Formats: sequence, structure tokens, C-alpha cells
Amino acid sequence: MFKISQEWDEILSEEFSADSYLKLREFLKEEYSSKTIYPSMFDIFNSMKQTPFRDVKVVIIGQDPYHEPGQAMGLSFSVPKGEKIPPSLFNIYKEIQSETGKTMPNHGDLTGWAKQGVLLLNAVLTVRAHQANSHKGKGWEAFTDGVIKKISLLSSGVVFLLWGANARAKKVLIDRSKHLVLESAHPSPLSAYNGFFGCNHFVKANEYLVSKGVEPINWSDL
Repeated sequence: MFKISQEWDEILSEEFSADSYLKLREFLKEEYSSKTIYPSMFDIFNSMKQTPFRDVKVVIIGQDPYHEPGQAMGLSFSVPKGEKIPPSLFNIYKEIQSETGKTMPNHGDLTGWAKQGVLLLNAVLTVRAHQANSHKGKGWEAFTDGVIKKISLLSSGVVFLLWGANARAKKVLIDRSKHLVLESAHPSPLSAYNGFFGCNHFVKANEYLVSKGVEPINWSDL
């Protein structure tokens, strides 16, 4: 139920054995058995299942999953094909198109990014239906902070895109002598004009990857 892959499981063995995670696991068993929880329990760790540790080039940190039916798929900012593109993702697409001149797809499924090495990680990986942030403070934050710390410690040359106050608070977990950290306002309609639009993060991320001899991300390849 709550395992990812041999590679990630070994790297995150401390996180999986921590008291906070064991308590979280018991909480989730009760939640999934008694309430409607998103995403499906089989998709909780989809971000890491889609992006092996050794392939991580870019980390995009979201807050928690979408809380309406049919949206959450275990990838931050992403929704399945056929679902309406959410406002924040629409603004992300708008910025990419402005930076690159490339037309973005008419769907919101970001699996194509994950397959290229973009870890689409939410700080909290589950949520009750219709209740944003309902699983905040239940133990996920310690776990996902552990994921970020492990990437910082064991990898080099990763780009971290931190949008909004919640994501930007994670920069203390990242060794900026080894990685590139790019910060801006959140892409939501309430804040995108306060620094997300015009941030040039997608071009900067690729320039950095190329400087490290790494294949850049094709942001329009979805």
C-alpha cells in the first residue's frame, strides 16, 4: 500500500521507519476506510513512482492534492487528461509559453514532465474530499521534508522550483552549493502577477541543466 520502488524505499528507509510516519500510516488506514480521500491510495507516491531517484533533474513542490473528484493523481499541479486545467497550472502553461514560444497542450496531465525527471512533489500527499489542507500536520510534512533532504544530500545539480511561501520555506533543507534554487510567487491567480509571471524559471532551469551536461526538460512535451 505505501511502498514506492526498491530504489526510493532504500533511500527513504529512515523516513518510512520514523514514528511520525508510522502514526501517519495508522491515520491514513482509518481515513481511507471511513472517508473519501484523494488521490487513490495506489497513487499516493505517484510522483516518485514516475520519477526514479537517479533521474531527478527538477523538483517542483506543491502544497497538497486537489480535493475534488477526478483531479488528484499524485503529481503536484497535475490533473488527468479530460479534466479542466486548474487555474494555477493554466498560469504555469502561460509562463512557459511566454518564455519558450511553444504552444502548451490542451490537457493538464504532467506525467510527461515526470518521465523526463521532474519530481512533482506535494508537501502533503493526501487530502479529504472537498477539504483543502485537511491532512496538514498529520505527518506528511516530515516525510516529504525527508525526501527533499535526501535529494539535496545524495544528488547534485538538481533544480528546485519553489513557488509561494509554503514551498519557499523548504529552501533551508537544500544545499545551495550543490543545487539551483529558484523562488517566486505562487502561480495561482491571486499571486501570479506578484512575480511568477516573468520569472523565467523554465529557461533558467534548462540553462543550468545544460551547464551541468544534463539533458534539458522539454516543457511542452506532454
